[in-house]
Amino acid sequence: MLKFYSKYILILLAITVVSCAKRGTITGGAKDTLAPILLNSSPKNGTVNFKGNEIKLYFDEYVKLKNVGKQLIVSPPMSKPPEVLPYNASKYITIKLKDTLLPNTTYSFNFGQSIQDNNEGNILPQFKYVISTGTYIDSLELKATFKDALEKKATNFVSFMLYEVNEKYNDSTIYKETPRYITNSLDSLKAVKLENIKEGKYRLIALKDANNNNKFDPAKDQIGFIKDYVSIPNDTVFQLELFKEVAKFKALKPSQASGNRATIGYEGNPKDVKFEIKKGEESIPFKISQLPKKDSLQIWFKPMKNDSINIAVSKDKFNETFKLKLKDQKKDSLNFKPEKAGNLPFREKFTINSSIPLEKFDTSKIKLINKDSAVVAFTTSYDEMKQQLVFDFEKQPLEKYTMTILPGGMTDFYEKTNDTLNFKFSTLDVSEYGNLRVKLENVKRFPIIVELTDKDGKVLASDYSEKNTTLDFNLLEPNKFTLRVIYDDNKDKIWNPGSYLEQRQSEEVIYFPSEIDVRANWDVEQAVDVGK
Repeated sequence: MLKFYSKYILILLAITVVSCAKRGTITGGAKDTLAPILLNSSPKNGTVNFKGNEIKLYFDEYVKLKNVGKQLIVSPPMSKPPEVLPYNASKYITIKLKDTLLPNTTYSFNFGQSIQDNNEGNILPQFKYVISTGTYIDSLELKATFKDALEKKATNFVSFMLYEVNEKYNDSTIYKETPRYITNSLDSLKAVKLENIKEGKYRLIALKDANNNNKFDPAKDQIGFIKDYVSIPNDTVFQLELFKEVAKFKALKPSQASGNRATIGYEGNPKDVKFEIKKGEESIPFKISQLPKKDSLQIWFKPMKNDSINIAVSKDKFNETFKLKLKDQKKDSLNFKPEKAGNLPFREKFTINSSIPLEKFDTSKIKLINKDSAVVAFTTSYDEMKQQLVFDFEKQPLEKYTMTILPGGMTDFYEKTNDTLNFKFSTLDVSEYGNLRVKLENVKRFPIIVELTDKDGKVLASDYSEKNTTLDFNLLEPNKFTLRVIYDDNKDKIWNPGSYLEQRQSEEVIYFPSEIDVRANWDVEQAVDVGK
């Protein structure tokens, strides 16, 4: 009996010990979700009559700086950016000023999203520190929003700048000088405030500043501007539309690309540019075409022994001659590739790309037949800049086509001809496509351009109207389309950006606010108000 009770007591003790061991589990506690708190600063935030060159900010926990070089906005801008320390985690941040501060000026330091706690990365958003070298802090503000003048989605990190309109200000100031006040949309803001401004008259601009130098470079920057000067105080919320100006044409130094071809980069619009190629005093025959997806042209010339050629380029006020020394390089060879293989959409034409510009083509050596071997009539056109031979014919649904091009059907610039070529392609049934009727309301003026784009802004279909308000887009490949209407004020059938020096805004663009879903075998009718 004693043995039984002893065993029973031991079992109870074991259970008790295990229960005690499992009574609690040590955890790390609740996750820290709080942003760092500024405890103190030296000098105090809002100090006037500032004369120092160093600022310290003290926090309640260890903080770190992330992308401070891009996030920190100092207004007015300093010619020598301040140094912000430390580079590792610390309970204080030091701002070392490297520039001489202007007298009687309010300076603000907006850290954007750059201050975070060290452990969890909690952000202290839009923390701002303000001092003045004068006797008071300027307290006026200006509000602004922005959008892209053409695209539906606007860019980020847009700078908003105010230039003081005084006796020194002129039209070229924004190209040469930094602004009086500045802020930035950073990577997420759609509306901004320029704060701590003094009363006065200003020029307001917005820049996508590629060089980060706070000056307008037309060759690289997008700009938006308000045409009239802005007086502060002002409670208007200004909207600026950003665009990239069409640069004045400029040709860059050419380079040899092969034994019979050179490339030459350019700025601006290459339309109507004139070339002259010479070897000594002898004029050399040539062809010009566009280098695909590049701001460069291709110069095709007849093969010649290693020598130098002179390439004269002129357009408008640009006139320059380049010397290009030719080296022995492999020559381009002739080949052909269809723009689209497989199914040919009803809205597109069958197109052949040639690797070398074509000099002529013989349609008697080109035959297009359907699946029943019946001959299909076609017409052709040639786009020399794109090096594309385009075939137009009446397409039938659920049809299969074969195009045969016999030797000599196409002759290139070097008098080389094709071997026998066969291209096969087909069409789908019309039920695989959808139709969209657009009914425009409150059109303010004509002509207009109506475009359907995909989610990335690529134009998939377009129409031009000088009076019609009902437009049909038939046989569309199924997609969710974005619709935009362009008021083509100069009647050149393309959208034109603005010009800062001419104080001209871009041509007006109206977007339908939601996507238009066009599905296979659907007929969609959509009313679009373009009078807003």
